[in-house]
Amino acid sequence: MTQELIDLRASILEGRYEDALAIVDELDWMSKKGTLRYIKSFLLRMLIHLIKNQLEQRLTNSWAASIRGSIIEIKDLNLQDNKTSYYVKQNEWDTMLENTLEQAIRDASVEVFNGNYTSFQLSEMVDRNRVIITAKSLLYLTYYHSIKELAAVVDDYLTQLPGGEDWQFGRQR
Repeated sequence: MTQELIDLRASILEGRYEDALAIVDELDWMSKKGTLRYIKSFLLRMLIHLIKNQLEQRLTNSWAASIRGSIIEIKDLNLQDNKTSYYVKQNEWDTMLENTLEQAIRDASVEVFNGNYTSFQLSEMVDRNRVIITAKSLLYLTYYHSIKELAAVVDDYLTQLPGGEDWQFGRQR
């Protein structure tokens, strides 16, 4: 990015405004791509824990914290600087979720049931539609709640997941 800024400065000083605008567009694209990469990393973390929850039928404090933290970070990253628009619109999650879910299944195989299943076996066990529906429900919360209230709203949603009531009342299996 440093070279782009040097080129931008030179273009402006030399009066090559079309070149300068092209560089600005490239910098904007690079910034958006970086933001989407961060969003995807938090999405991956959330999906891994949703898979663990689905298959093990329980919810731990650690998993809840990971899911909650991921949703809060996604909200923060997804809201553009103008505070009125989003990098990923509410109706644009499907492809990102489907692509990231396959990686999440592979990564979750190390953790689910203490790593007793291969990613191939885990792939057969996961109800992908259920995971995606749950993930989308959590992601949609980011469009309707402030960061301040989001943690409590996510926690409330988590109580509806398998083992969520036990988690809520501190009854661990």
